[in-house]
Amino acid sequence: MIDRLAIPLPWLDRAGRLSWLKLAVFAGCVAPALYLAAAYRLDALGAKPITALIHATGEWAVRILLFCLAISPLRRIADWPKVLVVRRMLGVAVMAYAVAHLTLYAVDQNLILTKVASEIALRLYLTIGFVALIGLIALGLTSTDAAIRNLGPNWHRLHRLVYTIAVLALAHYFLQSKIDVTDPVFSAGLFLLLMGWRVMRRFKWPERPWSLLLLALLAGLVTAGLEAAWYGLASGVPASLVLAANLDFSGPIRPAWWVLGIGLLLPVAALVRRPRVPSAGPAPARRPATEARAPRVQEPLSPPA
Repeated sequence: MIDRLAIPLPWLDRAGRLSWLKLAVFAGCVAPALYLAAAYRLDALGAKPITALIHATGEWAVRILLFCLAISPLRRIADWPKVLVVRRMLGVAVMAYAVAHLTLYAVDQNLILTKVASEIALRLYLTIGFVALIGLIALGLTSTDAAIRNLGPNWHRLHRLVYTIAVLALAHYFLQSKIDVTDPVFSAGLFLLLMGWRVMRRFKWPERPWSLLLLALLAGLVTAGLEAAWYGLASGVPASLVLAANLDFSGPIRPAWWVLGIGLLLPVAALVRRPRVPSAGPAPARRPATEARAPRVQEPLSPPA
């Protein structure tokens, strides 16, 4: 009698125990797919349900990718090391939604693969999206423990491509949105916020509440500028009008304010984080220099951040 599954359940930790964090993240990853399936079954996706599914799966791939990139800030700023255990699950979810995105596009083309291939080759935004998808598949297939062992240091080099993939995914998102780029601008603003934090880490700038506040303000301003530049270049709308719309609160709140609001969570997390207090017990005995150290076990990451 087999008492264990060959493939471990995603909500279990390495010891086979239930992880409420992994269970919550797994439910969050699956929920959009279940909602979209139910909406399709109930004919609630409008006149072009397949087109709606194509857009929705692509949007969720970008959203979950941004969640992946937010893992490291959560771990360091909020002092939450356990959050690392869900990074691989999020990475695989990104790949799954991206594959569903392309599959649905093929369905929309009546599964004529030659037509799908020609469209990808001839339309720039489809080419960019396809390259990003290939990258996501490469990261997803190499997110296993065996791949980490076999690739060694090359694994980290490969998975650093996640930043390039994110840029390509956002470019695809912008180009396919055409007229209304509110959601792509918001996603790009969050990406800039997360990359700004990485720049701070790269140059060892202090991660204090005041510096994180400046980062949030800068990300919001750059997001507003990005929106104005896109509309100015793509549709000829004067940048001044787009920037002025950020100060008009009678309509929908512009993406820059949402990015600023989310960015403000960083200094708040730094303020409420309790500093670690060293224990008052005796200092541990020093390990002899000749004693071999046990290898450090690391949760596989997909993608790293």
